[in-house]
Amino acid sequence: MSDDLYRAALDRAVVHAKSFLRELDSAPVSATTSLAELRARFARPLTEEGMDAERVIDDLASDVAGGLIGNASGRFFAWVIGGSVPVALATDWLTSTWDQNAAIYACSPAAGVVEEVCGEYLKELLGLPKRASFAFVTGTQMAHVICLAAARHRLLMRRGWNVEERGLTRAPEVRVLCGAERHGTVDRAVRLLGMGSEAIEPLALDDRNGMSVDALGAALRSGAGRPTIVVLQAGELNTGSFDRFSDLIPLARESGAWVHVDGAFGLWAAASPNYRHFMKDAALADSWSTDGHKWLNVPYDSGYAFVADAEAHHASMTHRSSYMMHEGDARDEVDWNPEWSRRARGLATYATIRHLGRSGVADLIDRSCDHATSLVQRIGELPGAEALWQPLINQGLVRFLDDRVGATELDHDVRTDRVIEEILAAGDAFFGGVTWRGRRCMRVSVSNWQTSSSDIERAVAAVARAIERASVTSRAATRTESVHAPSST
Repeated sequence: MSDDLYRAALDRAVVHAKSFLRELDSAPVSATTSLAELRARFARPLTEEGMDAERVIDDLASDVAGGLIGNASGRFFAWVIGGSVPVALATDWLTSTWDQNAAIYACSPAAGVVEEVCGEYLKELLGLPKRASFAFVTGTQMAHVICLAAARHRLLMRRGWNVEERGLTRAPEVRVLCGAERHGTVDRAVRLLGMGSEAIEPLALDDRNGMSVDALGAALRSGAGRPTIVVLQAGELNTGSFDRFSDLIPLARESGAWVHVDGAFGLWAAASPNYRHFMKDAALADSWSTDGHKWLNVPYDSGYAFVADAEAHHASMTHRSSYMMHEGDARDEVDWNPEWSRRARGLATYATIRHLGRSGVADLIDRSCDHATSLVQRIGELPGAEALWQPLINQGLVRFLDDRVGATELDHDVRTDRVIEEILAAGDAFFGGVTWRGRRCMRVSVSNWQTSSSDIERAVAAVARAIERASVTSRAATRTESVHAPSST
């Protein structure tokens, strides 16, 4: 088939892609188009006849204008969202071009072997046991599902209950012990697996914002004999805190509990000699989950699950049918993940790791952490700002204080949200808010490979301007209230 059928559409896509990337450094990081406007642009009538591919591509590129967040730029600091290193983006284009269904080896032998090799790369980078099985999934959400499904299988099988055959009706109840500030993907995984939110028991945190060893010990004793999953964190969402694996994992294992580590981004600390001490003894756990589209900076969607008990992992996921084709000792991806029709997402990860190497991955981690520390320190030094949490890795928290006499905690909350709104409206940087321990804060998160010292300078200047605008607005409102206040007689 002639490539003429593809050339026009692909050429237009390349033009628009290059334009988008070229303007990343100057374009607003925030969306600038309203919801109503976007709906009006896209909600065209469904036509009877189609139209030229080039026009469709041109219309699409025009219609998304102002409706895309600049998370691919170096000035995005809200959520833990990485960009895409160039080799990952290019490989992702090829992945779409090749259009392989990476469900079993027979569907795409090359994609199958790449996943096989890449899983070994990842275990080596992340300091995980060589015996661990793995799966490439959409993100940490589904990685949790896989890991907790393997945990459920093993814990119930020990009690003579085959959950894959018999389901959960009348099965021994599995409980899940988590820190009080866990990520919501853990709760969703527990729900999806049919164990129910009531199975989750949140435990108190220590002064390092990690799970309390005493709290875990008490919970394990109070439920002795019950099938138990303990979920620990490598990189808490707001503070980047790590649980004390050296103390918690042996304690949980002594009671027969399964230990899962939620390391959506923090697991990557193991790839840096400067930060891997946070991951000390994390490899003693039973399962681990992390993302590639965060700190590895590969395109969405990319997540990884790892399970030390490969037999439990396989038993909880595998399916065989007479029409499927299996070849020798080739690894069939469907035996390790819940998807059947699936993109060959291992290709972008493989290319990125080969491109960066160990030192390149470590450098990406280190630079992100340095920039996060600089951002939090410098913003915290601005008039009217306060640093609440200095980054351990790439996450920190700052707060903005109302400068009026007698300002309350609620006033500081309002001021914090107002400053964030001002930053987003200006578009020079992108930050998000969160309520942490009862106070509104601005989260600082750095995980993009493109973030540079100049991006930090621009971001700090943008915050300073936003603080001043918020103060002016507040003073004007105070004067208005004073003018209109009823006089006393």
